[in-house]
Amino acid sequence: MHTSCYPQRGILLVDDEEAFLRSMSVALERQAGFSHLYRCQDSRQAMSMLATHPIGIVLLDLTMPYLSGEELLSQISAQHPDISVIIISGLNQLETAMDCIRSGAFDYYVKTTEERRLIDGIKRAVQMQQMQAENQALRQRVLSDTLEQPEVFAQVITQNKAMRAIFQYLESISTSLQPVLISGESGVGKEQIAQAIHTLSRSHGPLISVNVAGLDDNVFSDTLFGHRRGAFTGADTARSGMIEQATGGTLFLDEIGDLSPASQVKLLRLIQEGEYYPLGSDRPKRLRARIIAATHQDLEAKLASNDFRNDLYYRLKVHHVEVPPLRQRLDDLPLLLDYFLAEAAKELSKSTPTAPKELYALLSHYHWPGNIRELKALVYDAVSRHKARVLSMDVFRQVIHSESKTLDTSANASDRVYFPSEKPLPTVQEINQLLIDEAMTRAQGNQSLAARLIGLSQPALNKRLKKSTP
Repeated sequence: MHTSCYPQRGILLVDDEEAFLRSMSVALERQAGFSHLYRCQDSRQAMSMLATHPIGIVLLDLTMPYLSGEELLSQISAQHPDISVIIISGLNQLETAMDCIRSGAFDYYVKTTEERRLIDGIKRAVQMQQMQAENQALRQRVLSDTLEQPEVFAQVITQNKAMRAIFQYLESISTSLQPVLISGESGVGKEQIAQAIHTLSRSHGPLISVNVAGLDDNVFSDTLFGHRRGAFTGADTARSGMIEQATGGTLFLDEIGDLSPASQVKLLRLIQEGEYYPLGSDRPKRLRARIIAATHQDLEAKLASNDFRNDLYYRLKVHHVEVPPLRQRLDDLPLLLDYFLAEAAKELSKSTPTAPKELYALLSHYHWPGNIRELKALVYDAVSRHKARVLSMDVFRQVIHSESKTLDTSANASDRVYFPSEKPLPTVQEINQLLIDEAMTRAQGNQSLAARLIGLSQPALNKRLKKSTP
């Protein structure tokens, strides 16, 4: 865990020893990167400080004049149950420690305890608070089915419920700076999701993107960490790495599933320790950016084959977004098609063509291995060739019919519908009902899309559905 993981709520150190307050503050700032620190040497002032400052964690000495740590713990637990209290005592007393935990303390440490352990305990408290805040925010958004910042997702063309749920989840984790893993097939729009996460975080730094696929370990290290002058042959000047360029913002590592084993170790150490060494330097620098990783690979399968580190996987997967493929978002096809038609026409300085109704049916039967990126490419190709007012379907037919067995218009035996010769042929009304049933199945219950598939208006389809309902 690194400094960029920590929220804006601060840490209050309460101790009557000035020397301890000073040394602990230095350790928290330099070793862990905490910046919002408050100090209180008189325990009687602690409650007023909690009322006037945004504090999330209290580091509380047990033995103090005026108001003891146990008394103060009781008051904090009663009046500020959302604040995590970590007890620091000069005595290693199990019974006292258990009493404090029962009274609401998050943890208990002895002052002689190694400093690193105490800092790790504070980090755990921060992480726990973040998880609670995210769960509460997500629950609130799901129950109200609202988006607080819909404009952030304006570039993601969708009306799909699963995508809306993803947007709500992203809003709920916007205050967290823990790593995010975005998975999904190639072409589903993982880069747009990364941009949305960055925008939601309201960080003052930039979004720096790095495609790590194909980078060997040395290039990976130099790209991310940078180097000092003279670090290797040809390093005539110092160069800052992508991590430093992303300071205060987001570092987006695309195609993380292709990272080499040696580079995986370095990335794991970066996330765990929150610091790194530029090549040729013996002075560490702190990571001050949020990490977002994306992959089209099945990382769990790579874990099983020992091609991806288990510990790195779970470090990256603190927050996880699975972007559904286009074939699971068929209700987005009309929106996406219209959007790309207008965009392509504008870019190619042509008038926007009209899409024939049959095109929606054709597209909805395709598997879309290249997802939205493939749809966009096909639309651009079709618009570049079209000359009439209505868009030609030839480009789509050529690609879809050659790659999709389900759209094979040569009428393979497996695709034909046969009626037993010993039975009478179905009536036109029965065939129409079969057609409606099939359209509703392929449209996953979306009546608007089903109507497009069979060339009906939605009111007409609704009327027929009502007639068929017993």
